[in-house]
Amino acid sequence: MSKRIRRVGGAVYAFADGLAYANSIARELDMAVCLIQVHRFPDRETLVRVPAEAPRRAILIRSLADPNEKLIEVILAADAIRRAGAHRVALVAPYLPYMRQDKVFAPGEPVSQRVIAKLLGESFDAVFTMEPHLHRIRTLSEVFPCRAINVPAAPALTAFVRMIGRGTLVAGPDEESGRWVRAIARAAGAAATVGRKQRIGDRDVRVHFGKIKLVRRAIVIDDIASSGATLAAAVRELRAHGIERIEAVVVHAIFAPGAMGLIRRAGACRIVSCDTVVHPTNAIQTARYFAGALGKWR
Repeated sequence: MSKRIRRVGGAVYAFADGLAYANSIARELDMAVCLIQVHRFPDRETLVRVPAEAPRRAILIRSLADPNEKLIEVILAADAIRRAGAHRVALVAPYLPYMRQDKVFAPGEPVSQRVIAKLLGESFDAVFTMEPHLHRIRTLSEVFPCRAINVPAAPALTAFVRMIGRGTLVAGPDEESGRWVRAIARAAGAAATVGRKQRIGDRDVRVHFGKIKLVRRAIVIDDIASSGATLAAAVRELRAHGIERIEAVVVHAIFAPGAMGLIRRAGACRIVSCDTVVHPTNAIQTARYFAGALGKWR
């Protein structure tokens, strides 16, 4: 642990559902952890409570999968922390929702990305997340009114690929993942291939890879898995190329019901995820990368 990280100062705040992850970051930063208490009234409104006194700098940590209720609680907690004395409050949301809805797709719809960015950006001085699902914008700073930082998942994924060993093919399901996958493969000393994706429906996806060298093992990497259709299609196509051992790796394990089975039936021998969303597949730890980014927050 670097001395630079230890100088952050302040306190970490966490809800019970993310306490373990918050503790991991707090240990890296040498900071105390404060538990945010939640009370639900009979009418289903929520009251949050934090300790009566807060340091000048505070970091609230919560992954926002299943977001609707969590978003309200996080906004209320930010207000409570400021009223307790904090001058600067940062949010660490390892998974940040609503980022893909960045335009009006049909008349009568909202631009959800901008709504959520404004809501969080007006409550926090900085927002840290990992690999938000962006399409038509390049950086979070284009839509957030506060400082917004993407903590790359590539270093954690590169370490995982290195652990698997040489001779592994790193595959991305579409060109959207191309630059990311190629950089991970290059850093890990592995070969890379990027597919061409055709989406026919929400759960009907085709992935086509060009000519690839036959290897014994491949890893398909994507940023988020919900229906599992994209990962399943990529695994199925790699199997068709004669690769027998294929692992599916995802940053954010959202996984709708049935998604895991779909990927396994396609031929994946193992499904692995980062710990940005609590899930049984979590095998890649990311807390230290957030700690490194927070150590530079002033």
